[in-house]
Amino acid sequence: MINGEETLPFVLSGPAPARDTVAGWQHWCRTRNSFAPAPVMDRAAFGLLSKRKKMLHNLHRTATHANLPLLDTPMSLAVEKILTGRIETNALKIKPTTRAGVMLSGGGYQGKTECVCEIAAAFEERWLALHDYLNPDARPGSRDLHVPVAYVQTPVTAKPKSTCKAILDFYGAPIGRRTDLPDLIRQVAASLRDHGTRVLILDDITRLRMHRADDQDTLDLIRAFMSMNVTLVLVGVDIPGSGLLREGRHDPASGQWRLPPSQHAKAHGLEATQTERRFDLIELDRFHYSTAAQITAWVDHLHGIEENLRLLDASPGMLTEGGMPEYLFDRTDGVVGLLERLIEDGCREAIDSGEEQLTEDLLENIAIDLPDAGRRDVDAGEVPAVPSKPASRPRRRGRNTVLDDRGPLGTTAEGAW
Repeated sequence: MINGEETLPFVLSGPAPARDTVAGWQHWCRTRNSFAPAPVMDRAAFGLLSKRKKMLHNLHRTATHANLPLLDTPMSLAVEKILTGRIETNALKIKPTTRAGVMLSGGGYQGKTECVCEIAAAFEERWLALHDYLNPDARPGSRDLHVPVAYVQTPVTAKPKSTCKAILDFYGAPIGRRTDLPDLIRQVAASLRDHGTRVLILDDITRLRMHRADDQDTLDLIRAFMSMNVTLVLVGVDIPGSGLLREGRHDPASGQWRLPPSQHAKAHGLEATQTERRFDLIELDRFHYSTAAQITAWVDHLHGIEENLRLLDASPGMLTEGGMPEYLFDRTDGVVGLLERLIEDGCREAIDSGEEQLTEDLLENIAIDLPDAGRRDVDAGEVPAVPSKPASRPRRRGRNTVLDDRGPLGTTAEGAW
């Protein structure tokens, strides 16, 4: 308290944790839902605040718009169903068979990483609670941490050794200066086993270039990890077009991709059988705006965002009525990451200008900026093309009729996603 006034109406948990370490991953899992958004307030209530409290409330609102919650979409729910089922089934297996993996493909800024991490974190919470937060496979005398999920970023210039070291870095395992590849593979296998890891996520896997020998060896090594009793989850942009499945064949009966066994696994004794590597390939698509079902899904998503905004003059339907749904789709092409950026920057401008609501005129002056693009691999498709503003190209201006009653003929189109 300062002169009878509170100093901060909210507390941030600190800088975003680096999820590619055990401590960072566990901290993120604990705090990912801990942010408390600003209270809803209109102009009349805001006007009664002192100057200092107005400043603090504006800061809280800005933090709220910068930390909008992860919303379910029809596409993410489909991913959740398949990925959760695969992870849980594999985790409960006691047979010494190769666990089928999962490949999650999609465009840049479509929320692939956040979707996978949220699903994996929810599994980790259930798995830890099931075993009273103890490692059920711990060896006598061992005090290793129980780490059900490991999240690792694929190195930009991936090689078998650097990939192994990235996994060992997640655990903070010591790495010798002259360690050869077989030793690194054995250390990786030991870390996964000793920490009770059930899920190994390798993000940005399409940074691998299949025309490079090192990258081919790295993919071969990654398939060997499937012999270590973990669910291997590979996340990347346009996996079917990346060449990662070049040696694979699709099995129509199971819907899975089958890849030949890893040469590294046979060379270093990590598997006892010639079982093919199997992967479920899932696509996390963007929103579309062609059928009634697709438009409804888009409007529902905008409604979810609208409920979390804290603008003083915001009214019901601010994002979902009139031509706004179509305008927002034109600006973002249905990519959730681009939509989030546009809404976040638009809310900041609405607060700074005093307009306190989102309109097409206000958003026309907002350029979609991707400040973290420098940390992404453009050649791997991790940075999407930002659509041009609707003002520079024709746009349908008709009234939005998605909520109209069309009677018995207005049935939902199937296959919308």
